Amino acid sequence: MFRISKQRLLLVFLFLALFVTLIACNEETTEPENEKDKQSEATGEKDAKEKDEPQKGGTIVGAMYSAPAGMFNPIFYEEAYEANVIDFVYEGLVTQNESLEFTPNLAKEWKTNDDQTEITFTLEEGVKWHDGEEFTAEDVVFTYKAMADPDYVASGGIRTAYVMPLLGYEDYVEGKSKEFNAVVAEDDYTVTFKFEEPNVNPLYTASFSIIPEHIFKDIPVADMPKAPESLEAGKIIGTGPFKFTEMVEREQYILERHDDYWQGAPYLDKIVWKVVAQSVMTGLLQSGELDFIADPNGIAPADYDTVNDFGNIKIIEQADFGYQLLGFKHNHRSAEDVENGLLEPDNWVPNEKLKDPKVRQAIAYAVNREGLIEGLLHGRGQVINSPIAKQFWAYDENAAVNYTYDPDKAKQILDELGYVDKNDDGFREDPDGNEWVLNMDYPTGNELREKSAPLIEQMLEEVGININLRQPKEMTAYVESLTNDNTDWDLYLLGWSLGSADPDPTGLWSRRAPYNFSRWNNEKSDELIKKALKAPEAFEQDFRTEVYAEWQKTFSEDLPALLLYAQNSLWAYNERLNGIDPLPYSMYNNAHLWWVKDAK
Repeated sequence: MFRISKQRLLLVFLFLALFVTLIACNEETTEPENEKDKQSEATGEKDAKEKDEPQKGGTIVGAMYSAPAGMFNPIFYEEAYEANVIDFVYEGLVTQNESLEFTPNLAKEWKTNDDQTEITFTLEEGVKWHDGEEFTAEDVVFTYKAMADPDYVASGGIRTAYVMPLLGYEDYVEGKSKEFNAVVAEDDYTVTFKFEEPNVNPLYTASFSIIPEHIFKDIPVADMPKAPESLEAGKIIGTGPFKFTEMVEREQYILERHDDYWQGAPYLDKIVWKVVAQSVMTGLLQSGELDFIADPNGIAPADYDTVNDFGNIKIIEQADFGYQLLGFKHNHRSAEDVENGLLEPDNWVPNEKLKDPKVRQAIAYAVNREGLIEGLLHGRGQVINSPIAKQFWAYDENAAVNYTYDPDKAKQILDELGYVDKNDDGFREDPDGNEWVLNMDYPTGNELREKSAPLIEQMLEEVGININLRQPKEMTAYVESLTNDNTDWDLYLLGWSLGSADPDPTGLWSRRAPYNFSRWNNEKSDELIKKALKAPEAFEQDFRTEVYAEWQKTFSEDLPALLLYAQNSLWAYNERLNGIDPLPYSMYNNAHLWWVKDAK
């Protein structure tokens, strides 16, 4: 994951000891300072200096409000809660800085060929896996070959966006070729990526976290998700600054310092993750039982003023690199495809209840997004109309349709389509006179999402849409149901933390993207997504900007989802914790430089 920046800002707190020099005077002479006082002064200055400098040792405790599902292999994990462990354990060849520029990480330098079809990396030497084995180019080759494996998607893999541009990927994944030579180890410390076509962003493709070949080489890709090496603390092996050594499942996850870390041993002894109800997090933060609350959602906006008044807590507030959405199930996968682990758009079954885009547009006008921001976020967020982060150059406020709250317009659209109340029960029937009920699902864990669900239900019922708001599911079960496409799903709530490398929406909204939970099957969308990456025109940012503007328009008109809001990130940490240097998308940066003032 993207973490490391070469700069850091230390939060320095200088504690100066004040000493009184006792001077005994007589009429003729001044007595020397008391030797004990002089010694105390020297000791005090030394202690103060030590408190200003990074100290080795200590443990910090972080909190997340949902337990990780339990997958700690970066090529297979799905949830942000698992990432809270993975981000400290694994690393990629490159990372990003505060300006979102790619910077060296496990690779110290790179060079592309003239036509941008190859990029060659020179790797850092002397990097050790947590078990002491040396990191080499073969680990990079192995990681990408695993993600390109024909069994990868069927086994639950979803990171295909990192391998789809590579040379020969389609033939390899479809079984037409037995060889995958797109990532090649030139020697132990040199690796080359080869692309099917000139690649406008090769560093993004090469940025994924690397897994160890020597751990997984004898495990078939189909069996990796169930292997202890993907699931069990103590058997998870990375190159990152902390080792995942112990866990009490669904309660506590312990990371310990990797003494042989290639950038220098971390200052902290341990980072402990605890699973804590969101309602009690702030109290534990105030008491010192928690040291930080950050990803995936930080502190609740309603708690901002309370936490800000604690005195011992620092808050980082910045625009989120993601959004919350109300998803529309356009299609469902066939039962046979679900059983076989296939993601084949040609086999999808249309959802007749939401088939007409005008119906989806009516629903969008019926939702008071500004009201959700004011009522739930206390104004700490903003409406977003496109699934491209506002921080990116490609976001176009004017290209996408802005569905302002207009219940009268929603009613008018539904009336014109023939969705009217024919039996005077207060709810609309479909144009054929049949009962029209939309099932709506949402997960537990995120209080804002839990509070949003009944509010959205009420908004839609006020325009005559009968909503069956079902019992929420714990996130792990919820994602499984979304992935398997239970055929009675219509509306769903979800949040995405976006990648910070590029505005390319392939990984979430292309037809074959596993994360395309709406099963949006729009050929024009896919054509535009590919066009925005096609060389040589795509080497010009102005060209990509124009194409993405057209794509944002297509998205907002066809509506695979209504984007509800982009919530401000509110990360909080105790002032005893130093070395925090947040990035635009995460607080977890340079964790090996974090330290506490009261280390023992």
